[in-house]
Amino acid sequence: MKPKTSPLGQARRRHTSINALMLACAVASATCTSALQAAENQTAQPAASGAQQTADAAKVLAAYRSAAGGAAWRGKATLQAVYAYSGNDLSGTVTSVSDARHGFFIDAFDTDPTSGANGYDGQLPWMRDQSGAVTPEQGGDRIQLAVNEAYRNANKWWLPDHGGAAISSLGGKQDGERNYTVLKIVPKGGKPFEAWFDQQSHLLARIVEVQLFLTITISYADYRAVDGVMLAGSIKTDSGTGGPPELQTLTQASFLPARPASTYSPPSWSRSNLSLPGDSTTIPFELLNNHVYAKVFINGKGPFRFIFDTGGHNILTPATAAALDLQPKGDAQSGGAGEKTVSTGYVKVDKIQVGAMTMSDTPAFVLNFSSAKTEGFEEEGMIGFEVFRRFVTTFDYGAQTLTLTDPASFSPAEAGRPVPFKFYDHSVQVMGTVDGVPGRFNIDTGSRSEITLTKPFVDKNKWRESHPHGALAIDGWGVGGPSRSYVVRGKELILGDVRQENVINSLALQDKGAFSDTNYEGNIGSGFMKRFVVTFDYSNQIMYLKPRAAPVADSAVFDRSGMWINAGDQAFDVVDVTPGGPAAAAGLQVGDRIVAVDGAAVASAELPTFRKRLRIEPAGSTVKVSVLSGTEKRELQITLRDQL
Repeated sequence: MKPKTSPLGQARRRHTSINALMLACAVASATCTSALQAAENQTAQPAASGAQQTADAAKVLAAYRSAAGGAAWRGKATLQAVYAYSGNDLSGTVTSVSDARHGFFIDAFDTDPTSGANGYDGQLPWMRDQSGAVTPEQGGDRIQLAVNEAYRNANKWWLPDHGGAAISSLGGKQDGERNYTVLKIVPKGGKPFEAWFDQQSHLLARIVEVQLFLTITISYADYRAVDGVMLAGSIKTDSGTGGPPELQTLTQASFLPARPASTYSPPSWSRSNLSLPGDSTTIPFELLNNHVYAKVFINGKGPFRFIFDTGGHNILTPATAAALDLQPKGDAQSGGAGEKTVSTGYVKVDKIQVGAMTMSDTPAFVLNFSSAKTEGFEEEGMIGFEVFRRFVTTFDYGAQTLTLTDPASFSPAEAGRPVPFKFYDHSVQVMGTVDGVPGRFNIDTGSRSEITLTKPFVDKNKWRESHPHGALAIDGWGVGGPSRSYVVRGKELILGDVRQENVINSLALQDKGAFSDTNYEGNIGSGFMKRFVVTFDYSNQIMYLKPRAAPVADSAVFDRSGMWINAGDQAFDVVDVTPGGPAAAAGLQVGDRIVAVDGAAVASAELPTFRKRLRIEPAGSTVKVSVLSGTEKRELQITLRDQL
């Protein structure tokens, strides 16, 4: 995966998936709960328990209803609100239309050069990403979050049974000079969130809700009367990523007649900005560091070396944007497999060309999602969801070709075994089992690993205790920096009815970033997918897996050297050494520089080949390295061995 957080985003292994629609939600309406950050430095008061909690919660909600307009809410059908938006170094408008009876909604934003929307008709959540594609959202926590938003839109907490929600009091809390009463609310079919009510005004002051792997805080202030009811005139969203909050200021609001539920259903969308003569195009790709790279032309210039990442988006690196004289707008934060975030901007691209396919007039992100040190060469951009959503895409790892096919011309007859999937934002999410334990697994061609199990899954299932023989290592590097795992050997992985034995499991250790997400259990990368010819039919939400005829030399094999190396100045820099591993036994240390291998000077471009050698050479083989430790040169010999 590559960028996986939009200005709110998400992320994974090679993760650089900038979730454009997370931005949509973060930017969207007063009711779009998308601001993450648990409030800190607050003084909590003890909460009551049992029946007293229920009674306290009922009093708080009754006081809120009275303060918000009371009987004036009766008969209200549709709320339309328009906000001026500022945040992420962008400005624009946010328009929210919601059903005041059932909570159905459409939240849309327009902040040039990017725009999008999300919605919910009571059955299906959906998003319209910045490229204009409309996608159903049923993976991860997407349905739960839509239910939560609908619950708040319809003020179901005011109903006698609170709309079927479980509600309890968390007592009083103080933040600065303000005092609040906090309720924990779990709507039926939703997920827990906190609602903070100002003890002086009794109005809703804050929502705190976990989305993806972030805790979002939305603050409501400057209430004003509209048709007898009180609406927040200022909505501030903090994503917890370290940047300034996003601000929405109410400019227009009115209550309109009732609309049918179909008003909020996914709208139609067009592929009219595409050109694909012959209905299909096939291009060769390079498989380097278990990543798929192919040539891409942007605005008629290139070719540029782009990674093709089902966990990512259409992205230009800052260097590529500069070479094309494209000046990005905005400054949002994105995250990935690592624990840090990086700055993201937006541009409008006239033309993206992949083989015979042309995609015109489309937005793209500008993000420094990788470095030449990590891969051994410059990555110049990424092709992701915005392209894959429009085609049937086939990754033939054996032939090392990638094919884009018009969905209307695709025949699945020879594609392999079908595996249904759902969308978790822009990610493909399938159901399966790992060593017999069921889970939701994101398919991510941008990840170099076989499968990375999320930390919540690992902890809950005591995976390290049941898989004790492994190696502590950096095993990935993406947006946010390195990802460290405890790597073990698993027995089997089943996706749909496709079963594979002997799969390398990376047990994530991070408490932040994509692998701390509770909304999926594992991330499956090209390290595993290269066992197949893989076809993604995004329109019908089916992945096809066709096993390769011959075994893959470095499949089900983990690095036998016990070190992570990056490209340095005429050297491979040792940045991590597994305790007790072969490299440690040979005397290598973090900070050492490998300047020669078997007597030959190294070059950065050889990094992927050398990494592969450390996987495929059999245990017992030796690798002679010349090492600089400061100014001291040493000749060492690494004896490769299996660590798992």
